[in-house]
Amino acid sequence: MKKEKNTSTIGLWSAVAIGIGGMIGAGIFSVLGIAAKITGNLVYLSFIFAGVIALLSTYSYAKLSSKYPSAGGPVEFLIRGFGDGILSGGFNFLLYFGYVFVLGVYAEAFGSYAATFLPQELFKIGVDVFAILIILIFTLINFLGPKAVGKSETLIVGIKVSILIVFAVVGLFFIKPSLLTISTQINMGTILTAAALLFLGYEGFGLITNTAEDIENPRKNIPRALYLSVIMVMLIYVLVSISVVGNLSIPTIGKTSDYALAAAAKPFAGSLGFTVMVLAALFSTSSAINATLYGGANVSYLMAKKGELPHFFRRKLWLEGKEGLLITSGLVIALIFFLNLSSIAMMGSAAFLLIYTGVNLAHLKLCNETRAHRSIIYLAILGCMFSFSVLAYYELFHSPLTIVVLAGAVLFSFSFEAMYRKFSRRKFKIRTINH
Repeated sequence: MKKEKNTSTIGLWSAVAIGIGGMIGAGIFSVLGIAAKITGNLVYLSFIFAGVIALLSTYSYAKLSSKYPSAGGPVEFLIRGFGDGILSGGFNFLLYFGYVFVLGVYAEAFGSYAATFLPQELFKIGVDVFAILIILIFTLINFLGPKAVGKSETLIVGIKVSILIVFAVVGLFFIKPSLLTISTQINMGTILTAAALLFLGYEGFGLITNTAEDIENPRKNIPRALYLSVIMVMLIYVLVSISVVGNLSIPTIGKTSDYALAAAAKPFAGSLGFTVMVLAALFSTSSAINATLYGGANVSYLMAKKGELPHFFRRKLWLEGKEGLLITSGLVIALIFFLNLSSIAMMGSAAFLLIYTGVNLAHLKLCNETRAHRSIIYLAILGCMFSFSVLAYYELFHSPLTIVVLAGAVLFSFSFEAMYRKFSRRKFKIRTINH
């Protein structure tokens, strides 16, 4: 009998590219400066701590995606762990809102960098125009299918990572040793606070699990792609952060925190270096949008298909029923129009820490099936909850509104799920996995 041809269109390195694209986005270009103001020239330690927390949760994602490969990724894991109930449904809504918030941050970051090429008087309007334009462009790319996503992501990530590595390596030759001097009194509190903030730079690794139904040999390639992407991103973040704090004083970073990487390139590469890093920021944020829009749209579609979103969300529109993509893009554009997203980046980080806690808790219930070590899962839960607590404490004093909005999003997610479940009486449908 003739063997059926594999119609999968995303290979291992395309999946790794989607993970890297989801992680290296607005975080490294905008949050780095804020983190450096908090922890000083030891910000690279904060990147390491944040990466370790991400790796602990990566263990759960790798085990669960191998056992239950699905385009829904964490949605599937939550339903299988918690069953058909308000808890899994509430986390599903929170996950979707997390994707929308992060997409809004990435789009605004792209718009801000792109608008630096415009005259000063056009800067404000340019930010929103470019932000909306990049969302529309990648919505079109995603309509073309998973193959277009994989190819475009591999190209964009290749360019972006190359620029960042060149910046980091060249910058190391020009660092001023005095700027890297370590104080005799190391403040672990500030290092951990910055790590919680920088977790936003790692949250995108879970997007790889959303490629499960399009990737070649998902049981083997998804875990590989998860670990490879997180480790590669951690190394890049550490090298880049050392180059930044080694070339710019902390007071200078504080003044240029919105474009710290570009400012750090200026001392050794001049205006050309500044421009190149701005272009790198555009590549970086655009690839993050590409990867997150792909994953977020798949999640929203699976949620709708399983009855998680109101019925009208399932209405067939056009082009192979990619209605989830249109819903996601529409919500992001609405955020760009009506909200200031400067503090929502922190809210997005906190939301994903809660979501990863939920996935790890669900994994505890499934660890006999996945043959996972409970001790690693417990460490992941503790790491996420500790980071969330540190972040919440910090935001309570620096931006109380962020805490209020986050609490509102969490409350809405679970209360709407409870009401919708009561009135619709719908049930989740867990599909059978063929082993």
